[in-house]
Amino acid sequence: MAYELETATHPEQLKRVAIDPVSRVEGHGKVTLLLDENNKVQQVRLHIVEFRGFEKFIQGRPFWEVPVMVQRLCGICPVSHHLAASKAMDMIVGATLTPTAEKIRRLMHYGQILQSHALHFFHLASPDLLFGFDSDVAKRNIVGVAAAYPDVARKGVLLRKFGQEIIRVTAGKRVHGTGSIPGGVNKAVAAEERTALQKDIYQIVAWCRDAVHMMRDLFDAHLALFNEFGRFDAHSLCLVRADGAMDLYHGGLRARSRDGKALFDHFDYQRYWDAIAEDVKPWSYMKFPFLRALGPEDGWYRVGPLARVTGCDFIPTPLADKARQEFLAYDDGRSAGATLGYHWARMIEMLHAAESIKDLLHDDDLLGGDLVASGARAERGVGVIEAPRGTLIHHYRVDENDQVIRANLIVSTTHNNQAMNTAVREVARRYIDGRLLTERLLNQIEVAIRAFDPCLSCATHALGRMPLDVELIDAEGVLADRLLRLPDGRVERP
Repeated sequence: MAYELETATHPEQLKRVAIDPVSRVEGHGKVTLLLDENNKVQQVRLHIVEFRGFEKFIQGRPFWEVPVMVQRLCGICPVSHHLAASKAMDMIVGATLTPTAEKIRRLMHYGQILQSHALHFFHLASPDLLFGFDSDVAKRNIVGVAAAYPDVARKGVLLRKFGQEIIRVTAGKRVHGTGSIPGGVNKAVAAEERTALQKDIYQIVAWCRDAVHMMRDLFDAHLALFNEFGRFDAHSLCLVRADGAMDLYHGGLRARSRDGKALFDHFDYQRYWDAIAEDVKPWSYMKFPFLRALGPEDGWYRVGPLARVTGCDFIPTPLADKARQEFLAYDDGRSAGATLGYHWARMIEMLHAAESIKDLLHDDDLLGGDLVASGARAERGVGVIEAPRGTLIHHYRVDENDQVIRANLIVSTTHNNQAMNTAVREVARRYIDGRLLTERLLNQIEVAIRAFDPCLSCATHALGRMPLDVELIDAEGVLADRLLRLPDGRVERP
């Protein structure tokens, strides 16, 4: 079944309600609802209204600068861009990583997964889940959580702190580090750094288990609501290891249909464009990716924790895999298809990250000194990684002068663009249609968006010509003229 974004026939005759900005997400976005005279929802859209443009202004830069430059897209998930770009540049320099370099990168990545999932769940999502979607807005925030659930808030802060410390040790600093370079890493892990991290990791694993149990308890308490809220069926996309296991750092692309059947498996991401194409809409700076074989109307999909936990064959750490099996079996599997199931899956991944960090901290390869490799030079590099929010693609072409001449980024939130719009529409129709609008009702829309943990700053890149809407207002505040530039480059005066 295709979920087509509806377009109102006569939008000028409808009442417009805007949620601007969407709160408790990274970046700036807004939602518009068009309602008729009976408050019936006629159109719902999530608009991404900021523009970044990294794909253009890294052109002309030396390729070795890119892993540091692109992470400036975001202060929440810089490590993901740092590593995806480094993986692409590994292809440019023809490198097969040394065991030490790969394990340091993996440790950095799992530190990023841990801190990002902790930040989103405890700081951004937990107020809705703990207090209720329609609770008092003055209490529905991290300050309210700290007052009512001090132990939960404390664990959230310390989990993120530990993840940030992993990043500092591997990347040089907690935000926008420089540890990963084309062909390897430039910073070794010292024995004393490893020892200091080993002291806390078992407590971190225990707290991550507590978080998984907390999500199950919340589903137990609100099962019907959590399973039905913003629910829809979707294809899914993720990376998996050669044996089908979850692998957040490397693997082949796996896509499954809405009913769980394989669309493709272990697809070589170095030719991702044969499997994934991108569409553009005039009302958003964010692109709309789709599976090429299915087309733009039916080929959209979702990525991220829910797609990964349900899409892999198993998780290669024991506690997280046990939690995954319980999640898949809960309520005859219905929760594993729920939009709010993202939160439960996110906590399972956080537990997996903690277990993976524990294993890496006890691996002596981590202390090796062989950090960089190189081989035959190439002109094109593609790096794909599973960022906290989902599959992240970096694609670069480099000329004979070592300068980047083309870049394309498909980030996690962009993959989820149509899925987020569908969730917003389903929530609006179920909870807002025909009712008197209040802040508490409108928060239901935001709850649906926050389930995906969107990073809107990362996701905003133009495809082709940027659509523009320019208005000329005279001194009296009256609209004197207006021009529209459409995505295909045509300019109109409406």
